[in-house]
Amino acid sequence: MTAQTLDAVLGDPWDEANPLGFAAVLDADERGELLAPGEAALDDVRLAAEFVPRSLGGRLVQVNGLVQPMRAIFRRDPTLGLGYGITSFIAAVPVWTDGDDGQRRWLADLLLRGERAAAAFTELAHGADFTRVALRAEPRPDGFLVNGAKQLINNIGRARAVTLFARTDDQPGSRSHSTLLLDMAALPPETVRVLPRFPISGLRASLLAGVEFTDCPVPAPSLLGRLGAGLETSLRAFQVTRTALPAIVVGVLDTQLRLVAGFAGERVLYGRPVADIPQVRDGLTGAFADLLVCDAFSAVVGRALHLLPEQTSVAAAASKYVVSTLIEAAAYDLSVLLGARSYLREGPYGLFQKYQRDLSVTSLAHASEAACLSTIIPQLPRLARRSWLRAEPAPPELFELDDELPELDFGRLVVDARGTDSLSAALVLADAPELAELRALFLAELTALRASCVDLPPGERTVSASAGTFALAERYSLVLAAAACAGVWAARRDPVTTAWLVVALGRLADRLGLPHSPPPADAGRVLFAELVRRHERSLTFDLSGHPLSRHGG
Repeated sequence: MTAQTLDAVLGDPWDEANPLGFAAVLDADERGELLAPGEAALDDVRLAAEFVPRSLGGRLVQVNGLVQPMRAIFRRDPTLGLGYGITSFIAAVPVWTDGDDGQRRWLADLLLRGERAAAAFTELAHGADFTRVALRAEPRPDGFLVNGAKQLINNIGRARAVTLFARTDDQPGSRSHSTLLLDMAALPPETVRVLPRFPISGLRASLLAGVEFTDCPVPAPSLLGRLGAGLETSLRAFQVTRTALPAIVVGVLDTQLRLVAGFAGERVLYGRPVADIPQVRDGLTGAFADLLVCDAFSAVVGRALHLLPEQTSVAAAASKYVVSTLIEAAAYDLSVLLGARSYLREGPYGLFQKYQRDLSVTSLAHASEAACLSTIIPQLPRLARRSWLRAEPAPPELFELDDELPELDFGRLVVDARGTDSLSAALVLADAPELAELRALFLAELTALRASCVDLPPGERTVSASAGTFALAERYSLVLAAAACAGVWAARRDPVTTAWLVVALGRLADRLGLPHSPPPADAGRVLFAELVRRHERSLTFDLSGHPLSRHGG
């Protein structure tokens, strides 16, 4: 299914009579209710088929093929996108990754019938530290006996299937947890209790609740993969979800940028449109450049899941960190440009504050930024020794974003990149004269990182590493983002993409604190003109630049 198809289904967002329009979205949010006509519309187009691999009867082939239609929904209403189904995808990926044929087929059939799945990972007492998860699934000869509770699970009250991360051994270490696939309808009802819904400020209509198990018997065939391999299964599956989810959330920033661009063009201050004020133009151009960085980085990593799966344990974590960080920062900068209107809860700008609240939740969902950096840190020394400034650039097809790919093979994903990184080598592809200074700057940064990381002491290679080591992982993630953008530019080499890369690399260098010459004024003008063109023609602000339903569904 294409994003354009879903845009057409959702209809004109500004039509007051449209039950799927912005007015209806805001009303539903005020009531704390999911947009019921939206769920019905997504049922009609069998959206759940997007979460099921084509080999199992669904439509999932490429990760980026899932991102675009889901991004269309998030442009309209993040709560609908999360509440209707992306949670089912999060729950399903561990099954596609490590489930046996029977488990995969059962879940695929369930989702294709329109039922939902939920991922029961979170325990509020332990946050993102999965190694401390306390819910216990005691192994028995005929299966498991489950006791304990999980919190903040979307759709747990209406999910037929649940992927449950549970402790199966009291010993410390990475082999003490397992993942179970539960059929909630088959469990004794007296052993399972859905806990009250959690009220939250963002994604207010999401059906977040908890579940408590008391001496709940679970049959042996519920085990996903091997006993004790739950953490490994999760880390492999997270490479897919860490890539896809932030990429989907780019749709939220797209609508926020559209709202503020419209405001800047219409609002008159000191006798001229706000958009004519240089500081405002720079703010809009910067948000546009960052949105394209998010799209480029996540799209490249999405293709790497197919082409370079042995490297994506690092690249996916870096993408999740950078994309989430840039989206939050760009949204804040746009709120400053919108001023007091960014707080309104009704009228044409009421949507902005809803999206701002929604972003505060979606950025934390599933995997925190600190957890992503923790995935990278243990791998830094080997990456420094074996790949940085030595590896050959990734294959050109990694950056040909419109090229078809074979169906994703979840079984090829691995936990450790083993020091392999061909993405950072793409920095050398930024070979245009106007990019020379910035390319040299990022290559020098990679050289400095190599010197800092090659001999990290053992105590700095764990989740208890110092703040300085976390900063190294953050800097490396930003370098990878720059390399992904350079690769995308090299595959296109048109004037607008060149202007974007000049501005984008400068902004990434600023985040790294690297001094550089200001970007040529022409680059900013070209990029701002492209922003205005897309806004006037109702085109998306991402790399696809495809038409929207009128003003931007």
